[in-house]
Amino acid sequence: MKHTINSQSYDLAGLYTLSFRMVIGWTYFSAFWRRLVLENKLIPDEQGYIGEKFNHFLPNALGIKPVIEYLVTHPETLQRSMMTFTVIEAIVGLLLILGVFTRLMSIGIFSLALGILLGSGWLGTTCVDEWQIGVLGIAGGFVLFLTGSGPFSLDYYFIRKAYRFTDTKWFQWLGSGILPLSKPKTIVFTGSMLIFGLCLYTNQYFHGGVWGTLHNKSVKPRVEISGISLQNSILKFEVYRTEGADVYGSFLIGIHILDKNGNILKQLDALQLSEFSKEHIKNYYVAKVKPGKHSLIIPLGAKADIMIDVNDIPQKEEIHSLKLIDISGIEWVSKIR
Repeated sequence: MKHTINSQSYDLAGLYTLSFRMVIGWTYFSAFWRRLVLENKLIPDEQGYIGEKFNHFLPNALGIKPVIEYLVTHPETLQRSMMTFTVIEAIVGLLLILGVFTRLMSIGIFSLALGILLGSGWLGTTCVDEWQIGVLGIAGGFVLFLTGSGPFSLDYYFIRKAYRFTDTKWFQWLGSGILPLSKPKTIVFTGSMLIFGLCLYTNQYFHGGVWGTLHNKSVKPRVEISGISLQNSILKFEVYRTEGADVYGSFLIGIHILDKNGNILKQLDALQLSEFSKEHIKNYYVAKVKPGKHSLIIPLGAKADIMIDVNDIPQKEEIHSLKLIDISGIEWVSKIR
């Protein structure tokens, strides 16, 4: 018996993916709900600002790092972008829940999930959190594009009411109902294999999850030191936090200036760093290195020039290396000369 694809098959497919549609829709609509209704997270320089969280993606993003870096170095553009993304997430999520232009909204879901995957797929302290959200969102968007919405959707209501636009080609591609594919098996198989390939590639790239050694860059902080110079009794160096939990800073409790034998020529302890002058910190991004209550705080993705007066070191020619000490006990050392 020959199988045929008819409207009833698509109605059932859309019905079976109802919970899928609702959950994915809420996942994206809730971004708007959290940022503007429950709290306002779109105000720069306030705790929880979404732009700073976006900055956390920067150190190990895949492919879109130049875009992220441009935004976090242009705060006004960043804020406008965060507002735009939030509105898009609200529209896409809500219309997906309601089942309005489901296939068009599924393209939005696919695109948003791809951005999450490439930007933050490396994050996740206890498991591969952001990577999972990204790849599942991409696969989910693809599935919903194929099925459209069934009963319990406005698309279905429009079709049953026989509105004229539901008979058009554009509604079939952007709404619900029969998807006009001449070779559905080929399209589904090709799309699925491409998504599966992206899944494996990003899993390996971000986490070593396919072969080799597993790694998680969100477990412990890493601070890179570069650009060290000594001029006019001012020791200047750049710090850039590239790894560690996005919700928890690196807390510097010590900066040591050492000679070639490892002897301390000058040190700043936790109390001194908690009172460190902001005038001696030049931040590059919206995530800022700043003095905290008990230490110098370096958020994930933050990059800054730090300046220390070494005029109190009599023999400056003995200055050899710099050591940063995190509250966890991790130390980072870099040679000055």
